[in-house]
Amino acid sequence: MPVRTTGGTGPVATAKPAPQETDETVGNETTEPVADKAPGPDVADKGQSPDEARHLNSPLLLTLLLLTAVMLQDPIRGALSAPVMQSWMTVFVAVMVQALPFLVLGVLLSAAIAVFVPPSFFARVLPKRPALAVPVAGAAGVVLPGCECASVPVAGALVRRGVTPAAALAFLLSAPAINPIVLTATAVAFPANPEMVLARFVASLLVACVMGWLWHRLGRTDWLRPPDRPSYEGRGRGAAFWGSVRHDVMHAGGFLVVGAMAAATLKAVVPEEWLRVAAGHPVLSVLALAVLAVLLSICSEADAFVAASLTQFSLTARLTFLVVGPMIDLKLFAMQAGTFGRAFALRFAPATFVLAVVVSALTGTVLL
Repeated sequence: MPVRTTGGTGPVATAKPAPQETDETVGNETTEPVADKAPGPDVADKGQSPDEARHLNSPLLLTLLLLTAVMLQDPIRGALSAPVMQSWMTVFVAVMVQALPFLVLGVLLSAAIAVFVPPSFFARVLPKRPALAVPVAGAAGVVLPGCECASVPVAGALVRRGVTPAAALAFLLSAPAINPIVLTATAVAFPANPEMVLARFVASLLVACVMGWLWHRLGRTDWLRPPDRPSYEGRGRGAAFWGSVRHDVMHAGGFLVVGAMAAATLKAVVPEEWLRVAAGHPVLSVLALAVLAVLLSICSEADAFVAASLTQFSLTARLTFLVVGPMIDLKLFAMQAGTFGRAFALRFAPATFVLAVVVSALTGTVLL
């Protein structure tokens, strides 16, 4: 009779293990062998995670990239010296230099709101009814001395703190266009046309409020993705503040670079002759400068001087340029998509563009 050895500590001799392919039976019991597992990739590479492997390879990739750039430095230098590339680099650097300081300002304000301002503050300041909160938030845009790059992270912080999205979006649109710095720059750029300041203020505030009301009536919650934010619970306010700043700078800054690259690419390939042809037609001139404002992506602190230089266009067309630019351009679209989601940006941006063109054209006809 076969006897199964259990491998105890008794004085019996140790039996040889049975082959894995066969079963040994004792009475009514059947013992099935356990197959040995082949070492997987996580066992074979124990001690080196995939993240560490990628980290170890990154210096090699950087070295290869630098060596390639050194070997191809003459063709690269020749390509960069081309007029198209010179124009591309000029626009890209200009957009980044203009926007980055105000992006940092917006990030600092966003972090301050997220860390130091209690949620109950907004419940006390803003009306409880969204229809009334929208114009109040739109008028509050006067207090933010920045451009659209600063308003996006601040609007995201307002949504995170419980402000109704309609009011936060009204603030997002109005802040870059009606703050004191922008209005002062507009007055300096148009010394012979002081009515341009009033027209810009009225048209921009009206567009911001109407878009807030439209979102309140027609917007859906699944279109607006709540802005992501790392958790800083259990940490001091100083650590939470700087952690929030680093997060927003890396997040919003990446989309700013993408938008600036797109604006520079389009600016480099659009022929200037198209502008001269468009300026001779009243309706086409308004549409042309509206599209140009989207493509150029100029900071709202500097766009008044660009508009003043387009003397071949009418004041109404240039007002459209000043109203559309701070509300929807390439870098702003990229930042909105990164903060609130692509589904939001694909719906909000076109509606804002159409409304801004219509309102600015009507305001220019009345006030200019």
